[in-house]
Amino acid sequence: MTVTVGIRCDAGPRTGVGHLVRCVALAEELTARRVAVHFLSDLGGVAWAEQQLTGRGLPWHPAPYDEVGLVSAADRLALDAVVIDSYTLPPSHSLALRASGRPVLAIVDGELRGQTADIYVDQNLDAVPSGEGVFLTGLGYALLRRAIRDLRPSAAPRPSTAVPKVVAFFGGTDAYGAAPVVSQLLIETGAPFHATVIAANDDLRSRLVALKAGAGQHLDIIDPTDELPELLAGADLVLSASGTSTWELLCLGLPSALVWVVDNQINGYDRTTARGLAAGLGHLPELGGSAGATLRGLLVDPEARGALAARAWAAVDGLGTARVSDALLDTV
Repeated sequence: MTVTVGIRCDAGPRTGVGHLVRCVALAEELTARRVAVHFLSDLGGVAWAEQQLTGRGLPWHPAPYDEVGLVSAADRLALDAVVIDSYTLPPSHSLALRASGRPVLAIVDGELRGQTADIYVDQNLDAVPSGEGVFLTGLGYALLRRAIRDLRPSAAPRPSTAVPKVVAFFGGTDAYGAAPVVSQLLIETGAPFHATVIAANDDLRSRLVALKAGAGQHLDIIDPTDELPELLAGADLVLSASGTSTWELLCLGLPSALVWVVDNQINGYDRTTARGLAAGLGHLPELGGSAGATLRGLLVDPEARGALAARAWAAVDGLGTARVSDALLDTV
């Protein structure tokens, strides 16, 4: 019997693409096991988000308006189970799905936000169960795309002593305009670097182009790309926002410096930096002098980058999608 799983998640210019990216990672694992997967999503007109589904041949249907529509879609698509990953979906939707006899797996970040499920997945560092039910918690359940898992080195990368190659990216939409702010901080360190910076839209590209790099510094500004995993794998230092992409950076053993931009990133930022798995630059846009000193230290000290890389690589083994898929399929 063919198992069919629905995934209810959204993306958009303001909500970002983190929910979608980790659900795509789970879908990759499920389809590799010959499970049929259907996305029920509002992608907010974000072309890159749409490409993540169409490029993988993952069927995509409009997000149902209410719980009646969601159950109707589940009936029409003959869904055996449903994955929910949303901060805004009303709790009545998961209740209605379970009342229809379908197992529900909810991907959460600390707070359950009223959702009820047969299985909860909280992939965050030091996550703990926050209610009744089956909880899969911690970095062992981090949902990482195949493109990342395939690039994981067999050991922590050794630091390079050459001019550091930096990659800076802040999610698929960079909704809070982090790229120009952090790139300016990078320039103000005065240290040499060669940086590739992702400009999520034309306004951010214009602001980045206007920056004036110093001697020995180079900014290469590019559009969002599906080749980001390969760019990351060749980096000596990554600058990013704290979020779901953090676990990808750890899996690759990359020395990283993080900012946090919204409140739901604070816990992940604090825990990751406190453990020494990444360096912390602070809250965007309030990046002060200590952020610049931290960043300069990483640019000029290969051994500091190497120590970060070793701790990062050891923290995430990249097998989370397999573990979550096992648990989900056991309920069907």
